Amino acid sequence: MSKQKRNYTAVFKRNAVKLSEEKGNVAKAARELGIGAQLIHRWKKEQEEFKHNSFPGHGKAKLTDEGAGDRSFKERVTRCKDGGRDLKKGDRHFLRERQEKFGFMKKHKLTA
Repeated sequence: MSKQKRNYTAVFKRNAVKLSEEKGNVAKAARELGIGAQLIHRWKKEQEEFKHNSFPGHGKAKLTDEGAGDRSFKERVTRCKDGGRDLKKGDRHFLRERQEKFGFMKKHKLTA
């Protein structure tokens, strides 16, 4: 029979790290919580490295404060680029309309 993977909330992870620091012994805190000591070591390392950005959730990247700023900047740039792309599409429609207008005038020998 296989073991089912457990998912722990960010609050539980932070509290486990805090408990291990209060006890001064990771193994005791892990036994008390019914989890492996290695988990608490990993969570502690992650919390030290990423501070308040640690434990972001399922599939979300862990970012340092600098990385989080870069990410939001990149998202804004992408949104601006998307908006520009829409304008370029509109330009093509206006150009086609203009070409049709002048094509009609040329065909019927009209002047602008």
